[in-house]
Amino acid sequence: MPRLAHIPTYKEKSVKVKEVPLGLYLYPVLQAADVLLYRATHVPVGEDQTHNLELVQHLAKIFNNRYGHTFPIPKAVMADPSVSRLKSFRDPSKKMSKSEQDPRSRIEITDTRDDILEKCKKALTDFTSEITFDPENRPGVANLITIHSLFTGLDPAEICEQSISLDTGRYKLVVAEVIHEKLEPLRQQVQEYMSEPQYIEQVLDRGSERASVIAQQTWQDVRTRVGIELNEGAYENCQLPKKRVL
Repeated sequence: MPRLAHIPTYKEKSVKVKEVPLGLYLYPVLQAADVLLYRATHVPVGEDQTHNLELVQHLAKIFNNRYGHTFPIPKAVMADPSVSRLKSFRDPSKKMSKSEQDPRSRIEITDTRDDILEKCKKALTDFTSEITFDPENRPGVANLITIHSLFTGLDPAEICEQSISLDTGRYKLVVAEVIHEKLEPLRQQVQEYMSEPQYIEQVLDRGSERASVIAQQTWQDVRTRVGIELNEGAYENCQLPKKRVL
């Protein structure tokens, strides 16, 4: 139990409330159950979730050592480190986040060319016109260069050299076009999927059925190893709910 209190996300959120709800404290355990129930081998995580996955690995090892090998030890699948360095367009001291209230602070996959252009134009920079990569002293411009680098594979130094004749205003237009070219195929694909809700429903239903089979097998295996006797219908009362497209 003390381990749960030392998870960074819990420590960060618990200081903001007078009384810590049990759900916040036990949330990492519920995450662990989600991972272990389906015997996941790889889990996509952000940097702020690595401690949660370490808890999953810890619990899996404890169970395996006590009752025999049952759960694979899941490995973290980390995104490109550059992604975690992306900052808010409105406040480059903060990371870019989908939970930020101001939609101008971030780029969405569904953004149109005009949306992206407007957000880049409004991106907070500074009063120096030249394009230089200095994250400490020029975080706003450095953020644009980081995005440019991530989307093109160019080094920040190369980008600065190519943009030597541009001021920040014109450079924002370049970044906007780079983002649009990279995301437009994804945006179109999202639109295609959203226009076919029945197909989405079918995919979710098939996934739910496959997940239910794995969950039932895992649960039965755990019961056998631990020695829990339950009615045969106990699991059927806990079937996975089918998710629906809103």
